[in-house]
Amino acid sequence: MRPVPRRPLRSRHRDGFSGAIAALACLAALVLAPGAGAHEVPTDVTINLFVKPAGQRLELLVRVPMAAMRDVDVPTRGPGYLDLARADAALRDAVKLWLIDHIDVFEDDRRLPAPRVAAARVSLPSDRSFVSYEAARAHVDGPRLPGGLDLYWSQQLLDVLLEYPIRSEGSAFAVHPRVDRFGQRVTTALRFLPPGGDVRAFELHGDPGLVRLDPRWHQAALSFLVSGIWHILEGIDHVLFLLCLVIPFRRLASLILLATSFTVAHSISLIAAAFGFVPDALWFPPLVETLIAATIVYTAIENIVGTTVQRRWMITFAFGIVHGFGFSFVLRDELQFAGDHLVASLLAFNLGVEIGQVLLLLMFVPALALFFRHVPERIGIIILSVLVAHTGWHWMIERGEQLAQFPMPALDAAFLAGLMRGLMAALILTALVLLAGGLVRRLVPPEKRLPAE
Repeated sequence: MRPVPRRPLRSRHRDGFSGAIAALACLAALVLAPGAGAHEVPTDVTINLFVKPAGQRLELLVRVPMAAMRDVDVPTRGPGYLDLARADAALRDAVKLWLIDHIDVFEDDRRLPAPRVAAARVSLPSDRSFVSYEAARAHVDGPRLPGGLDLYWSQQLLDVLLEYPIRSEGSAFAVHPRVDRFGQRVTTALRFLPPGGDVRAFELHGDPGLVRLDPRWHQAALSFLVSGIWHILEGIDHVLFLLCLVIPFRRLASLILLATSFTVAHSISLIAAAFGFVPDALWFPPLVETLIAATIVYTAIENIVGTTVQRRWMITFAFGIVHGFGFSFVLRDELQFAGDHLVASLLAFNLGVEIGQVLLLLMFVPALALFFRHVPERIGIIILSVLVAHTGWHWMIERGEQLAQFPMPALDAAFLAGLMRGLMAALILTALVLLAGGLVRRLVPPEKRLPAE
């Protein structure tokens, strides 16, 4: 019988050490598992928030799921039921830790001092009182839940009434809800009740920054101006489209004509979308995104085969209509911050987009001039356009696949009416383009028109 070979002493010590580490790891997992599960971050959290100024007091009425308020030492009884009779101190600690410290309220740009906790109570998840301020206020002032109910902390709701001292109910109020750590995806349904005015509703996501509940016109305009600038700079599809426009045309007169055409076009569709003159069906956004990718592909191909400034500005106008609808999808969520200044906000957003375009052109023109110093003009145009067309083609295919997932719209009266409105709008836009082209040809002599570049 052959003797069994013995492993080296170092190997046995290493295996023994590894086994000990594994055993300790298992023991730690068993000990820490319940605690880790108790502190898991919720996936989706919805917070309801009413803001109502009244006299010298501003009321903040909040409903938040208790599962989002972690690390709170709550009194329990039995197998872990919430002890409602002894929960007041824990509730107020939770309010201080999770609400007062994470929601900043401003009056005329002055941060208000810490509020008074007027009420804090536990509510069942089946309660529907927060559909309106009146119902929520009556619920908070009403009787509390019986102390003998068997409730788990993480399955209930916490309703809180906070009162801030203010100078006047007519002041300009703002809120900064820093509630993004309440969950992985946090939505705040905020409703502002100004004195003598209609309820103003907001839907906020994560940490939205400072939210002005009743902005002045210049505050709304500045906010939308900045938003327009960032939207054009961060929208890679709009950036590539502008690059395609200027690759073959880099003279100042050509750029002014193309930029003006694009701005006027996207302003028309953006305003039309803001006032509800576009379909609100789910298939419309992916359709527009697919068409935006198609405009990039077409413009790149046109650069390769050749074009003129006179033809390009008309194409730019038509494609600007499509890109304007793309801008409107971002603007749709932001119009809630315009207050009573819808027109001023729209104009400011358009101005911001125009400023963003100018900034891009200021980067593109010298970069292209440097590029064409080392590459022949025609070859350079083809190389850059092919690269852009390749990217746009992949976008068009991917977005087209997403669009194909939506069922064909039903051929009902509503669809036909929308189709007729769309066709009429298309005819009007076509007539405007042809009219503008005729005016250009009539007012500008042939010898002064921009040549093909």
